[in-house]
Amino acid sequence: MAMPVTVPSLTLDDLGRFPADGNRYELLVGMLLVSPGPAMRHQVVSQRLAALLGEFLRPWPEYLVASPGAVIRPPDTRLEPDIAVFQSPGPGRDWDAVTEYLLVVETSSPSTMIYDRDFKRPAYLDFGVEEVWRVDVAAETVRVSRRAARAELLHETEVSWSPARVGRSCRVPIAPLFEGL
Repeated sequence: MAMPVTVPSLTLDDLGRFPADGNRYELLVGMLLVSPGPAMRHQVVSQRLAALLGEFLRPWPEYLVASPGAVIRPPDTRLEPDIAVFQSPGPGRDWDAVTEYLLVVETSSPSTMIYDRDFKRPAYLDFGVEEVWRVDVAAETVRVSRRAARAELLHETEVSWSPARVGRSCRVPIAPLFEGL
């Protein structure tokens, strides 16, 4: 016989009491998402991509690149994309003041693939993020979703990002992100 299970709904205050034990703790509308700390390959790919995006945005200092980032929606959501590109909320402000995200990137490994694809990606789009990339470490590909057309598009050799406010495109060859790994 099936038994109902009560799942607690957590808040950002609850999340603040979790241990700093190497795991990544995130909340999505009160649901706890736990993933292991990132592996070296994951971190190197994320940092290489963040550096490319930062260099591309250098002429526009009002847009910032952080790796990792945070998307916060009080009282019960805090997601931590591997990379966040956002409009600066101004000096001395923190993640809860960010209202405009141009791009978030999740570097997915086998242990995070389902969360990244089925939970975090649609949440980012619902929260108004313009574009979401899922970098698949195992397949060495990038899947792109845009707010206007939510389907994921597979990119195997190159991915292009054209933020409307910038008026230029950033072309990222995929293979060099994984070189030597």
